Amino acid sequence: MFQVATTLRLLGILVALFSLTMLPPALVGLIYDEASRWVFLQAFFILLTIGLLIWAPVHRSRGDLHVRDGFVVVVMFWLVLGLFGALPLYLDPALHISVTDAVFESMSGLTTTGATVIVGLDTLPHAILWYRQQLQWLGGMGIIVLAVAILPLLGIGGMQLFRAEMPGPLKDTKLTPRIAETARNLWFIYLGLTLACAAAYWMAGMEVFDAVTHSFSTVAIGGFSTHDASIGHFESARIEAVAVLFMLLGGMNFAMHFLAVRRMTLKPYRQDEEVRFYLLLLTLAAAIGSAFLLYSGVAGSVSEALRQGIFHAVSIGTTTGYTTTDFYLWPGFLPVMLIFLSFVGGCTASTGGGMKVIRVLLLFKQGAREIRRLIHPHAHIAVKVNDKVMPDRVVEAVWGFMAAYVLAFALMTLLLMASGLDQVTAFSAVGATLNNLGPGLGDVGANYAGINTFSKWVLVLSMLLGRLEIFTVLVLLSPAFWRR
Repeated sequence: MFQVATTLRLLGILVALFSLTMLPPALVGLIYDEASRWVFLQAFFILLTIGLLIWAPVHRSRGDLHVRDGFVVVVMFWLVLGLFGALPLYLDPALHISVTDAVFESMSGLTTTGATVIVGLDTLPHAILWYRQQLQWLGGMGIIVLAVAILPLLGIGGMQLFRAEMPGPLKDTKLTPRIAETARNLWFIYLGLTLACAAAYWMAGMEVFDAVTHSFSTVAIGGFSTHDASIGHFESARIEAVAVLFMLLGGMNFAMHFLAVRRMTLKPYRQDEEVRFYLLLLTLAAAIGSAFLLYSGVAGSVSEALRQGIFHAVSIGTTTGYTTTDFYLWPGFLPVMLIFLSFVGGCTASTGGGMKVIRVLLLFKQGAREIRRLIHPHAHIAVKVNDKVMPDRVVEAVWGFMAAYVLAFALMTLLLMASGLDQVTAFSAVGATLNNLGPGLGDVGANYAGINTFSKWVLVLSMLLGRLEIFTVLVLLSPAFWRR
């Protein structure tokens, strides 16, 4: 069995640490002289007290985490943070939202989904706006990875947390021999990209507050904005260009960024087959989208078609979810094509959602291998990525993940349709939340405020499944997991 005392001790510490994230928005509220600062201070003391109450009875417990413990802690922590992160949103009278809507918004932020139930963003207090963006920034690289980076002195093993938290099928690849050092390096890269993105937004014309907050959600591939019109609010090609660049970087494997910085060369990007496939898919989507916008008359010029096509292909394809126009109202197949593109998502070990590029690449390669086997039944044909043979176990895991992904998607879509949503709305809402994208089609094209309460809770589960890549959650439902 998993170690209850050690697990609760770690959970208490992490909740207490999470309470500190209430202080920056409180400071923002103080700077702008907003009443919301008191809400965040209240939330800080409540969460700190809860964390200490969980920690105190078991604070003397010591022990290494096992694989089971890692899964339990990660799932428990994301559930707890999704609930506790909703606290200031529910308490703040500036929002007047229900518990369901507060939890939905909190989980959407932490999982970097970007689906929102809040309208009238332009009139909200700066503290609330900062907090929403901050949730996405913390969730982007993963709070568990941050904990692994800064808590090695707790005497609790971090590899199990790292494996359970990090997305992608190749989780055992470490940048450095020590897992804590690997986590710290990932966060240094993440922080560096955030600072660079904020500076680029500011130089492109954003005010400081918007530049910093949008850098949070851009590098995190989140998609939350401080304005209802998203990036379209700024009506600036330069700002859109900055967003495209950093969305592309956020959707790449952060190990590539680390290697590129350490070696001071772009070779890691050129040599990585996943990155090349990722850029190829987005380029094709941008070209098709731009051509169709021009052909259908939605765009009045080639430059406008390219601007809209490139931006939305990158934004939706990386599962960021920024928009500059109501793309869900575009005619023809284009909105559906973009939603399908989000199923691919970002690269492994990136902040992007979706199934991950490496899995889709392996599915293509496995399909090609099966075709060749039909022609040459006795041939031994290997599946290779970056000229390295992929073990059959990895390929089998990808197929298993694909099956679980499709099954979860189908079941949740049926649940939403049973609750009264139409087919287009249900299909796109599940796709947009399971892929951690955000904007959908139909009734959830603009926001999720109008759908029923039951559907919102189903979509909260969908966001969690997407962020933790399904198996991390489903493994807890297996009877074998709880046997000694």
